[in-house]
Amino acid sequence: MNWSLLFTIAIALILLRVFWLHIKANSAKTESFQRLPAKDKMAVLKECLLNSPAELNLQNLKEFCDGQGLPFDADGYRPFIKKQLDLAKTMANYVECDALYVQACAYIDQLKPMEFAEAETAFKNGDQRTYVERSLEGISRLYSDKAIEEALTALTPAYPKANKLLESYRELAKACNESGAEDDALEKLRKQRDAWLEDLLSIDR
Repeated sequence: MNWSLLFTIAIALILLRVFWLHIKANSAKTESFQRLPAKDKMAVLKECLLNSPAELNLQNLKEFCDGQGLPFDADGYRPFIKKQLDLAKTMANYVECDALYVQACAYIDQLKPMEFAEAETAFKNGDQRTYVERSLEGISRLYSDKAIEEALTALTPAYPKANKLLESYRELAKACNESGAEDDALEKLRKQRDAWLEDLLSIDR
C-alpha cells in the first residue's frame, strides 16, 4: 500500500474545503471557483484530475496554467488518463492501479504548488517566517514521496524541524507499505497521518 494514496486525502482535508474535492469538471467555470486564490485553484484542479481522470479535467488544469504563465505538458499526462480508464474497464488489481496512481502523482508534482514561489520571494526578502510557512504549506500539497522528501530536505537548513518531519514521514510511508487493508489497520494509519500533518503545519517559533 503506498502512502501517497492516503496522504493525498489528508492534503485535501487540511487545506481545501471538503466539497471542493467532489466538484464536477465544469465547476471550474463557476463563480465560487473563480473567487478562490490562484494557489487554491491550482490545488483543486490537480486534485480533480488525479481523482477523476478525464480530458475535461486535464484541459481545465492546462487552461489555468496557461493563464498563469506556468509550464504544464498536458500531452504528457494523457497516457495516464488512458491507462487509468483502461484499468477501470478491465477491473485491474490494486497493485496495478496503485502503481499507476503513484506515477501520475509524480507527474503532477512537476507542477509545483504556488506556495513555493511565495516562499522563494519571502526568502529573497529576508522574511524567514513567511518562507518557512509557505514552504510547509506547499509541502502539504505535494503527492509523491520523492517530492515531499526532497522539499523537506531543502527546508532543513532554515528550519531544523524539517529533518524530524522527514524522518517521521519515512516511518509513516514504511508503515503504510507494510499495512494490510483491513478497516482497523487503515484507521490506525489515518490517525498517524493526521498527527503527522498537524505536526507539519504546527510551526516552531
